[in-house]
Amino acid sequence: MELIYRAFDAGGIFMWIILGALILGISIIVERYLFINVKNRIDSTKFVSRIVELIQAGNLANAIELCRASKAALPTITEAGLHEYGKGPKAVQNALELAAMTEIPKMERRTHYLSMIANVATLLGLLGTIIGLIQSFQAVAGADSSQKAALLSAGISVAMNTTAFGLIVAIPCMVFHSYLQSKTNNIIDEINESVARIYQKTIGARSN
Repeated sequence: MELIYRAFDAGGIFMWIILGALILGISIIVERYLFINVKNRIDSTKFVSRIVELIQAGNLANAIELCRASKAALPTITEAGLHEYGKGPKAVQNALELAAMTEIPKMERRTHYLSMIANVATLLGLLGTIIGLIQSFQAVAGADSSQKAALLSAGISVAMNTTAFGLIVAIPCMVFHSYLQSKTNNIIDEINESVARIYQKTIGARSN
């Protein structure tokens, strides 16, 4: 613990700014993970089959209630279309598209900040190191010749703390950014496919 405190104290303000970036990154990772993997977790195949079954049986009210039982994006979008079921295919399609335009951006919200945080943390680390090196060279300029090597070595060691910490923050942020982005894209593709299947097997089949 004392070693960490020393590193922060020696690294100066840049270490604390990078720490702030780390806290912000962790907050975004946790919030996005819960939103994507908990709130939007749903068995889409089972949901689509049940919705189609209820609609084909004429139980529109039960289908809407099934949608309301979940806060995930797919049921929310489906519910919007079901409310327009009696107004014709065009009205249903417009309702589905409008709901998708509202819900899908929620899936992608804030994830891109992780990439920005990773880049900023890395650059802050490099900037802190450069400033630290400048200060180290200035400090040894007027020192005794026998002490210059030791002072310069110590100064460089301290200066490198900011780069190391910047990378420690940047790497996990980039990894989770890639993971969350991939997971989000998969869910969006699944939503689009499921909504299309529901429309085709109910509205499309009825219009034919």
